[in-house]
Amino acid sequence: MSYGIDVRENLRRAATYVDKILKGASPSDLSVEFPPKAELVINTKTANALGITVPPSLLARADEVIE
Repeated sequence: MSYGIDVRENLRRAATYVDKILKGASPSDLSVEFPPKAELVINTKTANALGITVPPSLLARADEVIE
């Protein structure tokens, strides 16, 4: 199970910063942005191998379930 940022979304946001810098903006003038959401990924195959039962309510909340 992991809880973290969406890497693809972060790369898109980084491209926006690069674009602004290449157009002449000073990096020190750019504001810091935090990822808008975190995602929950659960690997049920690994959980089963470890003898861990993942509650259905947690599986329902997951952004991605790997079986």
